[in-house]
Amino acid sequence: MADKKLNLRPLADRVIVEPLEQEEKTASGLLLPETAKEKPQEGMIVAIGPGRWDEEGKKRVEMEVALGDKVVFAKYSGSEIKIGDKKYLILGEKDILAVVVK
Repeated sequence: MADKKLNLRPLADRVIVEPLEQEEKTASGLLLPETAKEKPQEGMIVAIGPGRWDEEGKKRVEMEVALGDKVVFAKYSGSEIKIGDKKYLILGEKDILAVVVK
């Protein structure tokens, strides 16, 4: 389930998302410094956990998202991690607001 190059396996109902960076230029062509950019709210799911256990603890509840889905998530949610030169977010499924339909 987890992407092999990440060497991370999310637990329960968590996913690992690679945030999609925002434009570095404004509509008029001005370059934005890193501090002026909005925090990304869209990303691609690169690893997915097996799902949480039901209330009785007997059966896994299937995840509503899948590997490779482009998702929209809450602005300040998740835990940011850096692996190599890439940034990722570890999010709970409840922090994902929507799946972008192609």
